[in-house]
Amino acid sequence: MRTFLAVALICVVGGANAQAYRPTPAELAEAYKRADALNADGRALNVTLAATWVGEDALWYRRADARNRHQFVLANLKAKSKGPLFDHAALAKALGEATSSTLNADALPLTSLNVAADLSTVEFTASQKRWRWTRATAKLEPLTGTPPPEPAPIEEPEERPVYPWELARPEYEQGPPRARDGRSPDNKWTAEMKEGSLTVKAAAPDGPTRTFKVANVTDYEWARSSKFVVAKRRLDGDRKEVFLISSSPRNGGRATLERRLYDQPGDELDRYEMWICNPETGEEKKLDVEPILGGGQPWASPPRLQWLPDDRFRLQFADRGYQRYRVIIGNPDGTVFTQIDEKSNTFVDTTSTIYRPLTKANEVLWRSERDGWGHLYAIDAATGAVKRQLTKGEWVVRSVEHIDEDQGYAIISANGRRPGEDPYHIHYYRVPLAGGEITPMTSGHGTHRAQWSPGFTHFVDSFSRVDQAPSHEVRDARGNMVLKLEDADVSGLAELKLPKIEVFTAKGRDGKTDIWGIVVRPTNLDPTKKYPVVENIYAGPHDSHVPKNYTPITRMQRLAELGFIVVQMDGMGTRNRGKAFHDVCWKNVADAGFPDRKLWIQSLAKKYAYVDDTRVGIYGTSAGGQNSTGALLFHPEFYKVGVSSCGCHDNRMDKFWWNEHWMGYPVGKHYDEQSNITNAAKLQGRLLLLVGELDRNVPPESTLRLADALMRARKEFDLIVLPGMDHTDGGVYGERKRRDFFVRWLHGVEPPDWNQGQ
Repeated sequence: MRTFLAVALICVVGGANAQAYRPTPAELAEAYKRADALNADGRALNVTLAATWVGEDALWYRRADARNRHQFVLANLKAKSKGPLFDHAALAKALGEATSSTLNADALPLTSLNVAADLSTVEFTASQKRWRWTRATAKLEPLTGTPPPEPAPIEEPEERPVYPWELARPEYEQGPPRARDGRSPDNKWTAEMKEGSLTVKAAAPDGPTRTFKVANVTDYEWARSSKFVVAKRRLDGDRKEVFLISSSPRNGGRATLERRLYDQPGDELDRYEMWICNPETGEEKKLDVEPILGGGQPWASPPRLQWLPDDRFRLQFADRGYQRYRVIIGNPDGTVFTQIDEKSNTFVDTTSTIYRPLTKANEVLWRSERDGWGHLYAIDAATGAVKRQLTKGEWVVRSVEHIDEDQGYAIISANGRRPGEDPYHIHYYRVPLAGGEITPMTSGHGTHRAQWSPGFTHFVDSFSRVDQAPSHEVRDARGNMVLKLEDADVSGLAELKLPKIEVFTAKGRDGKTDIWGIVVRPTNLDPTKKYPVVENIYAGPHDSHVPKNYTPITRMQRLAELGFIVVQMDGMGTRNRGKAFHDVCWKNVADAGFPDRKLWIQSLAKKYAYVDDTRVGIYGTSAGGQNSTGALLFHPEFYKVGVSSCGCHDNRMDKFWWNEHWMGYPVGKHYDEQSNITNAAKLQGRLLLLVGELDRNVPPESTLRLADALMRARKEFDLIVLPGMDHTDGGVYGERKRRDFFVRWLHGVEPPDWNQGQ
């Protein structure tokens, strides 16, 4: 019966088209085997290069020469040469004798290498011992002490985006951390919190003890001078919990319940006041600024102060609704100065803010989108006035890598500045702090990643594209080529006959803007047949998401092997293409760039006759889970089959800060109108929902309430709850179910019977 239903659906989805690719059971079984067998182990060498710097003029790295064969290489930048870090044969012989073992010089099992600053010796761990090798004399000697722990094995990560808030962000001028025992920096006072009250006691026996009147203190920070302490008073909101049930604890027994505070859009949140408390006089003053939301994610903790050398402190915070972002300077007398006051009619993207003090010039380097693009401005630190715009044009500053005030320049990364190149490719530039011409530091056609020397005088420049393997070279701080290190060797992949990933562009909804994406094809593509399309979607507005660097084999390729054209693109509403492109998402997350995506796929089908845009599937995780279900609900004429993992199916049920960032505050009817749950009755295509029961990112009830709404609407769908799993695309089991679902409903054939050992 199931096969009959699948075939019936394929006639509706793709039409009675004799050219439609539809694998036989034997062909399908072979395709699954081929997909699972795809791996780059030993076939792609030096795709990545991890450099370890030795001062400014030397570095070493491990070069793969073949599968399970490698050499350690030393690059001498003064001599502009590279060669073996040591005599591998001699070291293999000496280490083998010392450990009573036979070692291969081309596969030395050395870890935790440390090269002396003068390059004379190399220390390393082998056979659970620490050793030193003297390069000039080829002398090996054991070292005492416990060797560093072995590095953890690298596991293949799930293919989901790396969220900006997961990345460490540098903090500037933080000052000394608060002592755990509450002592002031000069050790003359000790602070203590008890039942919301702050007490400060003098260390001297005859000194005073002050109990301040400010109530509900949850944290405090000492000034550098120890003359005052800033108490952080919490104004309680109405914070609520979410719950997770672990149905299958690994040690057995009853199911367990996990509960935690979790702020959602529209919730009444905690806010904080700052009080300046003087232990000498007992005086306490409220900082002259309205209560602000807490810092960190999900805004549960008190704001962090960034201390300045003169007992002033800096606070950075967004107003609720994210249409205003401020940097204020607090003074010991309780007054404040607003240094940065960034406003927007839509949103200020706090996930891309850059604030870097220029201490000698008494300026601040600040990234703003006030002219429609993300650019750097020099702000007068004393007045908050813009002194000059350092970068300008239809391109985007991505990061500030380094600032040299003495030499008067900053090193930045940016995208979109090179005509004729993918606008998402990252390049590096040298920007004069006084204003003037910007100097490119990278030139290779591709997206670049820099590994900087400690003093930023040199960097390893690794660049690639999705269709070109990486090259690794060393450049100086002005971008001049110093030394070529390696080109990745991917010749071993030739035996797999993988088609190159294609970079494809098409005009978006406005008829002018290029939408960039990629196309992945099966290795055995027959251009006389028509293949269904499967889109990999993640339209989270906090970034752009289509990969730009080289990966030997992707999961998209493995899915394509089952007879699909697998695509991914960044539609309007995502980041890194300018403010107008980005603003499409505001109060409009459900748009997800679909008007652009459909045009892109249709353009692909016009170019290639074997692309069947009448049979389109879509899948995604997290925000992509919301998007993939939304595709079926809001665009059923185009998207016919969807697989959604751990989706945020109603923006009112997810973390408050992410959703209010793009959907706005207060919560209005547009939240309801764009909810997958509210619109569940619109489902026409085939939908598979997956959710981890222990999802700590998006509460799993988001998926379960969608399931409930679909049941109430008498809709057919599939649901898989993954015991013990957190925020996930489903792992190995989920990947199999995703493949099977597309095979069944896009090809119209039954996948292998896995219970029969296929």
